[in-house]
Amino acid sequence: MAFSRWFWRTLTSMRTALVLLFLFALASVPGSLVPQRGVSDPMVAQRFAADPELARWLDRLWLFDVFKAPWFAAVYLLLFVSLIGCLVPRALAHAKELRRKPPPAPRNLGRLPHHAELAAEADLAGAVKLLRRRRFRVVEGPGWLAAEKGRAGETGNLIFHLSLVGLLIAFGLGGTYGYRGNVLLVEGNQFANTVSGFDRYIPGTRVGGLEPFTITLDRFEVSYIAQGDKRGQATDYAARLKVTDRPGAAPRDFTLKVNEPLDVNGTMTYLLGNGYAPVFKVLDGRGQVAFDGPVPCLVEQLRTFTSGCVIKVPDARPTQLGILARFLPTELNGVSVFPGAANPVVQVYAAFTGDLGMGSGRPQSVYQLTADRLKPVLMGSVRPLAPGERLALPGGVGSVQFTGLRKWITLQIAYDPFRPLALASAVAATLGLTLSLTVRRRRIWVRGAEVGGLTRTGGANFPAEFAGIVKELHP
Repeated sequence: MAFSRWFWRTLTSMRTALVLLFLFALASVPGSLVPQRGVSDPMVAQRFAADPELARWLDRLWLFDVFKAPWFAAVYLLLFVSLIGCLVPRALAHAKELRRKPPPAPRNLGRLPHHAELAAEADLAGAVKLLRRRRFRVVEGPGWLAAEKGRAGETGNLIFHLSLVGLLIAFGLGGTYGYRGNVLLVEGNQFANTVSGFDRYIPGTRVGGLEPFTITLDRFEVSYIAQGDKRGQATDYAARLKVTDRPGAAPRDFTLKVNEPLDVNGTMTYLLGNGYAPVFKVLDGRGQVAFDGPVPCLVEQLRTFTSGCVIKVPDARPTQLGILARFLPTELNGVSVFPGAANPVVQVYAAFTGDLGMGSGRPQSVYQLTADRLKPVLMGSVRPLAPGERLALPGGVGSVQFTGLRKWITLQIAYDPFRPLALASAVAATLGLTLSLTVRRRRIWVRGAEVGGLTRTGGANFPAEFAGIVKELHP
């Protein structure tokens, strides 16, 4: 029992709440540094392709799913309990303090940090009017008066911490009753807001139906700086969409930007990433078209948008084909020198035949080619393919042609019915913090020809305020 009381007192102390708040912020940092599933799935796949051993260790530590990790949930719940246990007693004590009258004037006002002597006894009635006009709470006594102001500072402090609780509640309820999902969309393709339409879908435990809208990506536009030290830096992203808000409704145009999400009855669509999707036409060993379409390529170098492409052709005959290629948006001497598609080429550097394993029922990444049951027929880069050019694969197993170029974008579709609560809590937290940092509690007493002042939480502007009051109190 003694240990339980000690543990509860320690958990609900303000010091513990501040430590847990710091740990909560610290625990969120990996979510910004490490790509997260459901937000940057292609980047997660790239991490596994680049360094599988390190990626497996990061996965064991939940660093690709930080906000679903057990250790993050532990900090979150402890912070929630600590804030509640800390704030309830403080709120009750503050409510009593708000009803308490300012204390009577001390016997010796000269001992106070701020003190002044008037030329004659102050007019108490005039002093009451003056201090009330300055929004002090005034109490009169026989030959003295006491005034107090600034309790809103403590009120703001409580509002700020209660707002943090509101944010935690909104975060938890939003994850329970909402959902989020990711989808990669290529120019010319359509996405329907259904569970099967998502590349990754993360529902809450009590999520309802999904808003029945569709999105078609007409084109994606990126503007780059062409000259100077910042050459190649993107200045603007714009996804030109056609949105059908509900079945049977007329499509409407919408321009999706990074900080301008699409809102369809509370379901938000955000623009996350982008890249290139070269269009390939693959003929198999029998001369039949086995594949014809765009292939989204993962960005390998953000500065130049050099991208890696994996082409899987399970319908090729007499044997399946797997092709690895590299896309260069602006090729010069075998490398890309600019992220815009000024001189796009494709470098095919490997080709395999055999069983791709796509019929085994085991899930596999579309961005990786497992070569365990494949036989290499081409290893090493060949002459880059410009749009329209074809490469015949060795051994008569087929050919690959670079026929065109499209772009892809990644979208996050999220529904959170408790976003208004989170917004209200954030606004209240800002207001409370402002009050807490700007409002200082101070007291003034007047008795006879003496004036004394005291501030409980040192405010730099109180000496000037006190001097102004003394000046107005002079006969």
